[in-house]
Amino acid sequence: MTLLSDFPITKKWPARFPDRIQLYSLPTPNGVKASIMLEETGLAYEPHLVNFETNDQNSPEFLSLNPNNKIPALLDPNGPGGKPMALFESGAILWYLAERTGLFLPQDAMARYETLQWLMWQVGGVGPMFGQLGFFNKFAGKDFEDKRPRDRYVAESRRLLGVLDKHLEGRDWIMGQDYTVADIATFPWVRNLIGFYEAGALVQFEQFRQVKRVLDAFVARPAVARGLTIPARG
Repeated sequence: MTLLSDFPITKKWPARFPDRIQLYSLPTPNGVKASIMLEETGLAYEPHLVNFETNDQNSPEFLSLNPNNKIPALLDPNGPGGKPMALFESGAILWYLAERTGLFLPQDAMARYETLQWLMWQVGGVGPMFGQLGFFNKFAGKDFEDKRPRDRYVAESRRLLGVLDKHLEGRDWIMGQDYTVADIATFPWVRNLIGFYEAGALVQFEQFRQVKRVLDAFVARPAVARGLTIPARG
């Protein structure tokens, strides 16, 4: 029988509550996808801060769970068949938790695949493009004299915002009336783009009125407000 304590990551981050889901993360746009989902579902979990400043993500213990050295990652002591489930990649974690609880995922097969489509759209487009724009606008990239790389990501980020804005016309959420994992995946990145990355003016965010409307509704949710701060930075 496999126990939670058999996983090397629990040596570096001991579980005080081994019967709960163990979340290893940082409150970044990808990291908060998992914490928001856990808060929304009401599943019992124990968060652990993976501190990039001390290179925790490259520690042998973390790499034993996620060889791709990215957050978030989780251990569910009550996974399929009652066995511990180790999982990384934020999109996969959202889908797993949705299926585990039956929440924030349509039961209708066609709507389910459409939700997956928009989840993959975020993972493959919004995250990488907004992240690159953030690098070139706020971090080391801002010192590059050649602004063509930054402008490339500005243009692509605007295109993606335009896709989302048009899709949201007449809809409460990405899937219509129902709030789903597609929203939980997407809107932390929108929030980060105009907040932490300070790129709102660059992408002319005020033009995307539908995106702003739904972003405001997203951050007003109590579970989102809690999840955005988990795990707490030291």
